[in-house]
Amino acid sequence: MAAKPRSARAMKPATFESINPATGEVIGVFAQTSAQEVDEAVAKASVASEHWASLSFRKRGIILRDWASLLTREIEGSAELIHRETGKPLSDARLEVSIAIEHIGWAAKYATKVLGDQSRPSGLLMFNMAARVQRCPFGVIGIIGPWNYPFFTPVGSIAYALAAGNTVVFKPSEFTPAVGAWLGESWKPVAPFADIFTVITGGAETGAALTKANVGKISFTGSTKTGKLVAAACAVNMTPLLLECGGKDAVLIDRDADLRKAAEVTLWHAMANAGQSCIAAERVYVHKDVAERFSNLIVEQAAKLKPGYEDGANYGPATMPSQLGIVKAHIEDAQRRGGRFLFGDKSAIKGSFVSPVILADVPEDSKAITDETFGPTLVINTVRNMDQAVDLANNSNYGLGAAVWSKKNGKRIASLLKCGMVSINSAFSNTAVSSLPFGGIKDSGYGRTHGAEGLLEFTYPRSIIRTRFPIPINFTTFNRSQRADRIVMSLTRVLHKRRRR
Repeated sequence: MAAKPRSARAMKPATFESINPATGEVIGVFAQTSAQEVDEAVAKASVASEHWASLSFRKRGIILRDWASLLTREIEGSAELIHRETGKPLSDARLEVSIAIEHIGWAAKYATKVLGDQSRPSGLLMFNMAARVQRCPFGVIGIIGPWNYPFFTPVGSIAYALAAGNTVVFKPSEFTPAVGAWLGESWKPVAPFADIFTVITGGAETGAALTKANVGKISFTGSTKTGKLVAAACAVNMTPLLLECGGKDAVLIDRDADLRKAAEVTLWHAMANAGQSCIAAERVYVHKDVAERFSNLIVEQAAKLKPGYEDGANYGPATMPSQLGIVKAHIEDAQRRGGRFLFGDKSAIKGSFVSPVILADVPEDSKAITDETFGPTLVINTVRNMDQAVDLANNSNYGLGAAVWSKKNGKRIASLLKCGMVSINSAFSNTAVSSLPFGGIKDSGYGRTHGAEGLLEFTYPRSIIRTRFPIPINFTTFNRSQRADRIVMSLTRVLHKRRRR
């Protein structure tokens, strides 16, 4: 059955449909949450936040671990829902849920260690003072999630925000509201009281309302274009913001790489989830000495890939139909600019599905190199050496992730890349390591989810200093004596003055 156009989603002003992009099946009908309803949800979450924040890290951790346990029992059901709403293979959906559960467990376990009060040295001048830093929750975190990983990505903010003592109001993508609603329902059996984690559904208007609401911070995952609009909206009220936006991740293949493994993993890196990953491989820079061998290997493996919705398919459809136009435009621009097809051609788009496309010798100023494609396409360009590869990889408005394939030089090459994440002789691995921060620089956004940095992201520091015992000299008074001034100057010279060389 042909998929219905997404314009058919809106059935009446107050509701919209979620539709399986592969079959046209209506998954469910969801409320178009109004701005007033968004404000009401945030107000309730604000009241609940005081009670939630008053719980100890241990108590919140137990509740989060109970949630992880519940989700573990329901992996098959949630994976089936992800499969139906996005079209991705069940195997990929199960993996998505499993990694998300791992992050919940990590946040629950390590929140105390990362966010507990820290004593700080007060220094010789203030030796009679005790200094410490507290990490304080913002209150309510507004989270706007994406459609490509509708379970894993939001949980990377939800779990860490909750572990840090915040309450959450979550708006899932309008293309995957069923998964978002299910996440909200799964929380209710373990919640000690209401309004700790609330899900609101709707389109762009609902998301805009959340950015303008009285939240302590916004966490947004989506396109760079939309992220800049969210940043502008948050700036009006000076609402802090975490942005996880697009990418144009590069893969660097050195001449000493394990080429067969590099080809196998890079193909998955580029084509998994139909290429709809912010950290998908979109451009490869391969050393001239091994370029032909690498290209032959990856083409050989690409011939085995099968897009589809049925069992056995390697990846599913384009979840958002408008993305098909971008994929088509990038392929055509690359060919028009002199790129040549190693695999596939410009007729790769058939309905909601895109067959693998691999191009070579694409100019560096073409759209297929400069702009995020978000489809199962890959550009392979040959370089003289890894220094040139690094320069080309860094010559991008994006700075999310990258991968390096080399037996001897991986660490050196990785250290030169201007991005937030690098994997050496692997791909996507950082998402499954809960202790590692996730995020980028430049047009890929700012702030981090996951790991200690993800917990810190959902708190602000508060400095506390108190007098441990009085001393006869007071520096912080209008009655400060000349003797006190002399002592300050003497201590400063002793501590910091150096002899001239």
